[in-house]
Amino acid sequence: MENNELLFEVEAGVATFTLNRPEKRNAFTDEMVRQWVIWLEDCKTRDDVQAIVFTGAETTFSAGGDTSRFKDKAEQTPLEAKAAMTANTQSLARKVAEIDKPLIAAVNGTAVGGGMDLALMCDVRLATASARFAETYAKMGLIPGVGGAWYLPRIIGKAAALDLFWTARWVDAEEALSLGLVNHVYPDDEFRDQVRAYAEQIAAAAPLSVRFIKRLVNQAEDTDLHTHLDALSSHIALVRTSHDHKEAVAALKEKRKPVFKGK
Repeated sequence: MENNELLFEVEAGVATFTLNRPEKRNAFTDEMVRQWVIWLEDCKTRDDVQAIVFTGAETTFSAGGDTSRFKDKAEQTPLEAKAAMTANTQSLARKVAEIDKPLIAAVNGTAVGGGMDLALMCDVRLATASARFAETYAKMGLIPGVGGAWYLPRIIGKAAALDLFWTARWVDAEEALSLGLVNHVYPDDEFRDQVRAYAEQIAAAAPLSVRFIKRLVNQAEDTDLHTHLDALSSHIALVRTSHDHKEAVAALKEKRKPVFKGK
């Protein structure tokens, strides 16, 4: 990986990953993905990281995989191609799925193909007014390789997802908001500040509550109500006796800001 192609910083409880190849529309490489996974693993246990943001440098989110390297990949045998995708690109989706801290996609411009899939694997998506999205695999003779066909139907529904995949059409920020593809749209000149305020608000909440809520929501997609309620009763027994709950009650009575410790 070239120096500074993937930037990583932690500030005010928020870890920010920035794809920094604007001359390549912030396309990512296997080397970048491997470093990304290492840093994400670190974020899982860092006490100073309570929320995680993915974004792109300048005015592009990501064009997905670096197409300049597609020729070499096309010459791989089927077994080599499968092994490489499992070890590299797909490792990012697997690592993201392990993280119970909030992940926020700050879509600051074009998100296409694997770049759009990168946004989809996050918990919420924030977009600039000028952001545009497209799943262009059908035009390229490819299929979603970073989990897009798993994420997109769960976010906007099966029929809407198939429409975007089959037509490969562009969706602007306004339509993305109406589809439920993004949660909020902000003016371009306010975007960075709005993302920072949003991420810091979540990072300042009680960590145990935030993480247990994420687990419950994710698990609810594949469980029945009785199983969900059983898990809920176990989790709530933990949070009710936690330091953070006691601190929240005390801060409310004393009319001050709570100091959460994630325990």
